[in-house]
Amino acid sequence: MTDQLDRLLTIMATLRDPERGCEWDLVQDFSTIAPYTIEEAYEVADAIEREAMDELREELGDLLLQVVFHSRMAEEAGHFAFTDVARAISDKMETRHPHIFGDGEGQMTERRWEELKAKERDEKGATSAMDGVARALPALLRAEKLQKRAARTGFDWPDTEGPRAKLREEMDELAEAPPEKREEEAGDLLFAAVNLVRAYGIAPEDALRAANSKFERRFRGMEARSGGAFPDLSLDEQEALWQAVKAEE
Repeated sequence: MTDQLDRLLTIMATLRDPERGCEWDLVQDFSTIAPYTIEEAYEVADAIEREAMDELREELGDLLLQVVFHSRMAEEAGHFAFTDVARAISDKMETRHPHIFGDGEGQMTERRWEELKAKERDEKGATSAMDGVARALPALLRAEKLQKRAARTGFDWPDTEGPRAKLREEMDELAEAPPEKREEEAGDLLFAAVNLVRAYGIAPEDALRAANSKFERRFRGMEARSGGAFPDLSLDEQEALWQAVKAEE
């Protein structure tokens, strides 16, 4: 394993070599590589969802390359190297599992995990419960994390009735909003929907991903049933196909 990791680090160093490196790799920086890093993480998740293990192996390699790429650029700039990245995450994992690697007792619970993470944020000088929620997260996932952080301070409804009422309120406000306010009200509506789903103990990102897959599957089913004529059908005919495909599930 060490040999292959050393091989990968050497390959990246060669690609970034000013004299004999790759022209494309040499002109990249953190900001230009970041979108690829995000894309590779999603491709890993996609392979997992499809249970495509051969693809997962490949996608994990692509994601590892992103870590090596960022680490190499940081080393060139004198910030840190790959070994520092590996050391930092190893230290963090040992610290967050004192019952395994230290003198702590008992089992790790979600609450205990969050308490350890909160302690780490405090040590880094956090001044708000919102600190540390990455801005680059998908908006749906970030909304959930912001709400969870707020909930840990007590700022949350005790049951589902509060977020249900809030969602209805936001729907009305969007319907009544002037054009220049619709985007803001639409955002409030989506944020309220995340809060309601979270109140039921459901991860919004997982729920929407499943809904996307279901819609795609059913739409493809309608297209197949129509024999390629789906766009030419009336809305009533399309709806009839939708109900037929839905009934088969």
